[in-house]
Amino acid sequence: MPVPVTLALSGDQHEHLKSILFPGDGNEAVAILLCGRRAGDRRHRLAVREIHGIPYEECVERTPMRVTWPPDYIAPILERAADEGLSVIKVHSHPGGHAAFSLTDDKGDAQLLPMIRGWVEADIPHGSAIMLPDGQMFGRVLNADNGFDPINCISVAGDDLHFWYADAGGVGLPSFVASHAQAFDDGTIERFRRLSFAVIGASGTGSPTIEQLVRLGAAVVVSVDDDHMEERNVNRILNSTMEDVRHKRSKVDVLADAAERTGLGTKIIRVKKNLWDPDVVREVAQCDIIFGCMDTVDGRYLLNAIASYYSIPYFDIGVRLDAVKSPTGKARIREVCGTVNYLRPGRSSLVSRGLFSMSDVAAAGLRRNDPRAHERQVEDGYIRGVLAHRPAVISVNMFASSLAVNELLARLHPFREESNGAYAAVIFSLASMEFFYDPEEGICDILGGKVGFGDTSPLLGLMELSKRQGA
Repeated sequence: MPVPVTLALSGDQHEHLKSILFPGDGNEAVAILLCGRRAGDRRHRLAVREIHGIPYEECVERTPMRVTWPPDYIAPILERAADEGLSVIKVHSHPGGHAAFSLTDDKGDAQLLPMIRGWVEADIPHGSAIMLPDGQMFGRVLNADNGFDPINCISVAGDDLHFWYADAGGVGLPSFVASHAQAFDDGTIERFRRLSFAVIGASGTGSPTIEQLVRLGAAVVVSVDDDHMEERNVNRILNSTMEDVRHKRSKVDVLADAAERTGLGTKIIRVKKNLWDPDVVREVAQCDIIFGCMDTVDGRYLLNAIASYYSIPYFDIGVRLDAVKSPTGKARIREVCGTVNYLRPGRSSLVSRGLFSMSDVAAAGLRRNDPRAHERQVEDGYIRGVLAHRPAVISVNMFASSLAVNELLARLHPFREESNGAYAAVIFSLASMEFFYDPEEGICDILGGKVGFGDTSPLLGLMELSKRQGA
């Protein structure tokens, strides 16, 4: 069985592509997508990097049923693809809404796609896709025998999340998700049954996040954490026991074993390594959705980078409990709050939203790689110190985790009175019993231009990952 191929676009890319393909005159139009890649063992992910519309005046023919253009027009685009090892996807519109490739499409692709493969001269996927008037897309890639295999899924990471599958309706819904389907409809739950999630962190918010995803019917959960159980973890890791502590079992194994005991069908991929391992980055980059359940700023930045390079939606969960001592010496809770940040590829980031700075990221990296040097710089006043263990309460963690998972569901099946664009960040305060939310604003100067870059050397443009790979 060939590895399934998926195609991922950001929300902005999808909107731009639609404006090219549907100019309003009722005729077909065409564009060329240049894509970065993640050549994985579970799936080959194509992430759109650039969109090149074929000018309407350059087309030889444009009708409601047909579009043709001089093949030599795309020669410079193919040169770029060859120089940088990019996959090429030709995409055109069907203004009439015909949801299949036509005989004319078959003939054209049989000529064009082998030519593209020969030009690029690399063993990478190339294909074609069609967009319908409602924005839905489907596609196919050229296989080794010059035939066509369907693109398994085309996804769009915008304010709303779209996943269009080649065999929509082909996944049966077990009885345990029937009540979910009553609330969110069969189509939403079927998509959920296909999705793969990376959950980074297997403790405070990671544990209840995995629990919810499994019981909602997730297809795959990649659980990442390199730590083992300690007594202080039992107060917030679901299904953990003191026996796990005595045997110093890995947090990932504790959660994965519990998930598998449910028998609900979710495949758990256990990754008992640090996120800053190139193999872990590559595993996460194959997933459809990322949940960040860690509190280190360098790890959160790395997840934001993965989401940008591979066009993956990213939900970041942060919890803060502030306690101060009263004059009598007793602890008093001052604030219990948390934030769920939804990060769209190509838009703002955790850095541009002001959650931390690149100086904070560098300091956290120093603490991770050279704790002694970090301590010296803290003592000398060059960088701020970081608490080794922050307060954690399971009820607060579960509250924040539930908020994040419901945020995901709202974007898979929009149900709010306002557009999802108004909820880029959702903040709660249990001290004042209030919710606040902020809209999506601006583009990150650092990561905004990295959408669809895919696998690079060094990985994610970070020399540390290159050094670790070669170690």
